Amino acid sequence: MMELRKLEVFCKVVELKSFTRSAAAVMLSQPTVSEHIRSLEDELGQKLVDRLGRQVEPTPVGRLLYGYAVKILRLQHDALQAVEQYGGKLVGRIMIGSGTIPGTYILPGVIGRFRERYPSIKATLKINSSQQIVQDVLDGQIEIGVVGARWSEKGLDYREIYSDTLSVVAGADHHLAGRKEIALPELLEEPFIFRESGSGTRKVVDQIFENHGVKASDLSEVAEIGSTEAVLEAVREGMGISILSTKAVERDVRAGDVVVIPVTGIQMERPFYMIRRKNRELSPAASVFWVFLQQAGIADKAPGKKTAPAQ
Repeated sequence: MMELRKLEVFCKVVELKSFTRSAAAVMLSQPTVSEHIRSLEDELGQKLVDRLGRQVEPTPVGRLLYGYAVKILRLQHDALQAVEQYGGKLVGRIMIGSGTIPGTYILPGVIGRFRERYPSIKATLKINSSQQIVQDVLDGQIEIGVVGARWSEKGLDYREIYSDTLSVVAGADHHLAGRKEIALPELLEEPFIFRESGSGTRKVVDQIFENHGVKASDLSEVAEIGSTEAVLEAVREGMGISILSTKAVERDVRAGDVVVIPVTGIQMERPFYMIRRKNRELSPAASVFWVFLQQAGIADKAPGKKTAPAQ
């Protein structure tokens, strides 16, 4: 019978693609991790992972086992939490996934306030592209996600909780820096820096352009960059302009390094959503956080209150 500890080690090897990093993550020696994997392979009579240089990749049957192993370990986690809750003590660890903007500027403060109320619950926050977070929620790797766009994948429950404003961002020395606003056609003439295609910001920006008769390919793209901070650095260095969350650029605007410029006649608002998989019961700790997160979003959207201050 497969031992849960061996499945946990196997999952970590698949996720980190390294025996060395996995050993550190599960607090075992590398030989012990290798032995766990070998033991699983012997038990199943199948090769589960391939060593490709320094990187480890699951075999086809390894990927199949990984999907089931994640569900088994999640069920164990939920069972232990349910027993603890039955005894009157709410403990456990919640797995939260988030896109870059909410994960950097909203959730740290929310999680901090949640921990003040529930100190026995620990939280793991995974920041990735919104598209990847959606997939992780569907796959059961994380229970709750916060993303900045709606994706076409079915099977998710979306709840709007926060709002965000996007603006054109230019370096302080850029020739547009003194403008109070810019017309959309003028953007086509400027070197433009995109976020990567899987990000919520990129999806929303592409949709805004499309709604106003402009294709992303019409812009003079000079780079596509995989993080907001890296895009900001490129803007500061004069590589071009971009469209980013005003939450992400607040400090740079206060420091005088960049300026934000509204686009004439276009409201670039976008919501943030918390997501969970439909028809799947959350663990007790995650269920409490789901309600807390929704209430926090409602409170921050209330009249007279600012939306989720940057942390």
